[in-house]
Amino acid sequence: MANRRSSNTAPYRGGPPHRRGAAATGGASVGGWLISVALGGLVIGSGSVAATPEGRAALVAGVKPIAVPLGIMRARAPEAGDHWRGCNDARAAGTAPIYRGEPGFRAKMDGDGDGIACEPYR
Repeated sequence: MANRRSSNTAPYRGGPPHRRGAAATGGASVGGWLISVALGGLVIGSGSVAATPEGRAALVAGVKPIAVPLGIMRARAPEAGDHWRGCNDARAAGTAPIYRGEPGFRAKMDGDGDGIACEPYR
Protein backbone atom coordinates (compact mmCIF):
# COMPACT_ATOMS: atom_id res chain seq x y z
CA MET A 1 0.00 0.00 0.00
CA ALA A 2 2.94 2.35 0.36
CA ASN A 3 3.36 2.59 -3.44
CA ARG A 4 -0.12 3.88 -4.00
CA ARG A 5 -0.27 7.60 -4.75
CA SER A 6 -3.03 10.05 -4.08
CA SER A 7 -5.41 10.90 -6.95
CA ASN A 8 -4.75 14.65 -6.66
CA THR A 9 -1.00 14.63 -7.38
CA ALA A 10 0.40 15.53 -10.78
CA PRO A 11 2.63 13.06 -12.59
CA TYR A 12 6.36 13.79 -12.71
CA ARG A 13 7.32 15.22 -16.09
CA GLY A 14 11.10 15.19 -15.67
CA GLY A 15 13.67 17.90 -16.16
CA PRO A 16 14.24 21.05 -14.17
CA PRO A 17 11.21 23.39 -14.03
CA HIS A 18 13.12 26.40 -15.34
CA ARG A 19 13.80 24.58 -18.63
CA ARG A 20 10.20 23.76 -19.51
CA GLY A 21 8.86 26.08 -22.21
CA ALA A 22 12.03 28.19 -22.38
CA ALA A 23 12.19 28.11 -26.18
CA ALA A 24 8.71 29.56 -26.59
CA THR A 25 9.04 32.39 -24.06
CA GLY A 26 12.66 33.28 -24.84
CA GLY A 27 11.97 34.04 -28.50
CA ALA A 28 9.05 36.36 -27.78
CA SER A 29 10.93 38.40 -25.21
CA VAL A 30 13.95 38.87 -27.50
CA GLY A 31 11.70 39.98 -30.37
CA GLY A 32 9.91 42.48 -28.15
CA TRP A 33 13.23 43.78 -26.86
CA LEU A 34 14.55 44.26 -30.41
CA ILE A 35 11.42 46.19 -31.44
CA SER A 36 11.71 48.41 -28.36
CA VAL A 37 15.37 49.15 -29.09
CA ALA A 38 14.62 49.91 -32.76
CA LEU A 39 11.81 52.33 -31.87
CA GLY A 40 13.99 54.02 -29.26
CA GLY A 41 16.73 54.48 -31.84
CA LEU A 42 14.27 55.96 -34.28
CA VAL A 43 13.05 58.50 -31.71
CA ILE A 44 16.57 59.47 -30.67
CA GLY A 45 17.73 59.71 -34.28
CA SER A 46 14.79 61.91 -35.26
CA GLY A 47 15.42 64.15 -32.28
CA SER A 48 19.06 64.60 -33.17
CA VAL A 49 18.20 65.48 -36.78
CA ALA A 50 15.58 68.01 -35.66
CA ALA A 51 18.06 69.67 -33.28
CA THR A 52 19.75 71.59 -36.09
CA PRO A 53 17.96 74.17 -38.29
CA GLU A 54 18.99 72.32 -41.46
CA GLY A 55 17.76 69.01 -40.06
CA ARG A 56 14.49 70.53 -38.92
CA ALA A 57 13.89 72.02 -42.38
CA ALA A 58 14.62 68.65 -43.99
CA LEU A 59 12.32 66.87 -41.55
CA VAL A 60 9.48 69.34 -42.20
CA ALA A 61 9.99 69.09 -45.96
CA GLY A 62 9.74 65.30 -45.75
CA VAL A 63 6.62 65.28 -43.58
CA LYS A 64 4.74 68.18 -45.21
CA PRO A 65 3.38 66.29 -48.28
CA ILE A 66 1.68 63.82 -45.94
CA ALA A 67 0.71 66.14 -43.07
CA VAL A 68 -1.00 68.91 -45.10
CA PRO A 69 -3.72 66.70 -46.68
CA LEU A 70 -4.36 65.08 -43.29
CA GLY A 71 -4.92 68.51 -41.70
CA ILE A 72 -2.07 68.07 -39.20
CA MET A 73 0.03 70.83 -40.73
CA ARG A 74 -0.84 73.88 -42.81
CA ALA A 75 0.59 74.61 -46.24
CA ARG A 76 1.64 78.15 -45.26
CA ALA A 77 1.50 80.35 -42.19
CA PRO A 78 -0.94 83.29 -42.19
CA GLU A 79 0.64 86.53 -43.40
CA ALA A 80 -0.08 90.17 -42.55
CA GLY A 81 -3.13 91.34 -44.47
CA ASP A 82 -4.79 87.91 -44.67
CA HIS A 83 -8.53 88.15 -44.19
CA TRP A 84 -10.84 85.26 -44.99
CA ARG A 85 -14.62 85.34 -45.33
CA GLY A 86 -14.81 81.95 -43.69
CA CYS A 87 -12.97 78.76 -42.87
CA ASN A 88 -13.52 77.25 -46.31
CA ASP A 89 -11.55 80.13 -47.84
CA ALA A 90 -8.79 79.78 -45.24
CA ARG A 91 -8.56 76.03 -45.84
CA ALA A 92 -8.46 76.56 -49.62
CA ALA A 93 -5.54 78.99 -49.16
CA GLY A 94 -3.72 76.47 -46.95
CA THR A 95 -3.57 78.67 -43.84
CA ALA A 96 -5.96 76.71 -41.62
CA PRO A 97 -5.91 76.25 -38.69
CA ILE A 98 -5.43 79.87 -37.60
CA TYR A 99 -4.40 80.52 -33.99
CA ARG A 100 -5.43 83.47 -31.82
CA GLY A 101 -3.01 86.37 -32.43
CA GLU A 102 -2.15 85.38 -36.00
CA PRO A 103 -3.22 87.45 -39.01
CA GLY A 104 -6.67 86.46 -40.25
CA PHE A 105 -7.94 85.10 -36.91
CA ARG A 106 -11.45 86.16 -35.97
CA ALA A 107 -13.51 84.93 -33.02
CA LYS A 108 -16.40 84.35 -35.44
CA MET A 109 -14.36 81.61 -37.14
CA ASP A 110 -13.53 79.92 -33.80
CA GLY A 111 -16.69 77.96 -33.15
CA ASP A 112 -15.68 76.34 -29.83
CA GLY A 113 -13.75 79.35 -28.44
CA ASP A 114 -10.49 77.52 -27.81
CA GLY A 115 -8.32 80.02 -29.71
CA ILE A 116 -7.99 77.90 -32.83
CA ALA A 117 -10.09 78.92 -35.84
CA CYS A 118 -10.82 76.59 -38.74
CA GLU A 119 -9.71 73.43 -36.96
CA PRO A 120 -9.55 70.26 -39.06
CA TYR A 121 -12.63 68.10 -39.03
CA ARG A 122 -12.43 65.21 -36.54
